[in-house]
Amino acid sequence: MESSPKNSVLIVDDSVVVRKVLKDIISRDKDLEVAGFASNGRLALARLQNLRPDVILLDIEMPEMDGLEAIPEIRKILPQVPIIMFSTLTQRGAEATLDALTLGATDYVTKPSNMDIDFTPENIAQQLIPKIKALCQKKHVNPVLATSPAAALAKAPSLPPSPQVRSPLIAPVGSRVEIVAIGVSTGGPEALAKFLPTFPAGFPVPIVIAQHMPPLFTSLLAERLASKCSMDVREAKSGELLEPGLIWIAPGDYHLAVSQEGGVVRLRTHQESRENFCRPSVDVLFRSVAEVFGSRALGVVLTGMGQDGLKGCEMLHAGGSHIIVQDEASSVVWGMPGFVARAGLADKILHLDQIGPEIVHRVLNQTHSLQVH
Repeated sequence: MESSPKNSVLIVDDSVVVRKVLKDIISRDKDLEVAGFASNGRLALARLQNLRPDVILLDIEMPEMDGLEAIPEIRKILPQVPIIMFSTLTQRGAEATLDALTLGATDYVTKPSNMDIDFTPENIAQQLIPKIKALCQKKHVNPVLATSPAAALAKAPSLPPSPQVRSPLIAPVGSRVEIVAIGVSTGGPEALAKFLPTFPAGFPVPIVIAQHMPPLFTSLLAERLASKCSMDVREAKSGELLEPGLIWIAPGDYHLAVSQEGGVVRLRTHQESRENFCRPSVDVLFRSVAEVFGSRALGVVLTGMGQDGLKGCEMLHAGGSHIIVQDEASSVVWGMPGFVARAGLADKILHLDQIGPEIVHRVLNQTHSLQVH
């Protein structure tokens, strides 16, 4: 039997040392190969027509043409090729990475601001390899996605062959939505930028979000989303009162949960163990929402790799809450929403453009209350 062709990666970085580290990481994986190298965006553009890589790994700061300048030009040649940014975990790097995602980059991997070659290869590999594979598998009908090299090699849980929609999204008599809880990962910043502005000012319930992101990134993301939205968007702080009309995003490297204290609901952030290799974890957030709100929550799972959120959705479902997931066509990676859909936990599977209006219609056509009974 002929072996499957390897997925090819074009490495674009001006550092010889970094190019070698990335080449060694990628070459160790039997399913991947390095298509070629370029030391800046201009040279990368010259090589694209011949190489036609499956994925482009693109540095941000480079001479002649940097990564931000290169993205729109790459998109003219290869509109659909996944572009993974290689950015420093600094304030400047976070800002540039969010700019890159706005310009059309697909995802990002962080690196230390001062590269320590004794430390970074394993750290980079844990982030990079699963993302390359997940984005390459986007072209397959039923991708199996993972969130770490170990998980990537593990056997995926058995799933039904096609999505199972539970029932029409019709609230039982007397039920209501008092909180919207959202889980999202790969492709999330741009999905949220399209999705959240559909909510009107004065939206009568709070929205809580677990977006897989490191420190620095989430505060900047909240600021940028706030500039686009009618609702106020904030990075969550422990102890804050959960109020209608506000959107909270879990801070990078912290779990976000809700808890009932003295008859009111407050936010809680903490750094307990990672779940599904993630902190923040969607499962942690959804589990707390299910415990506090029971059937009075609406869970939403958007684009993302892996299966974070699946166990949380099981708890929401068991408590009587409804769940909406993003469809495969509009997802960058149909991992998180796909697992929930295939487990039969989704009430509706919708295109990203339909989810916001669906939630607004559902919430505005009910009697609102934020009391916890």
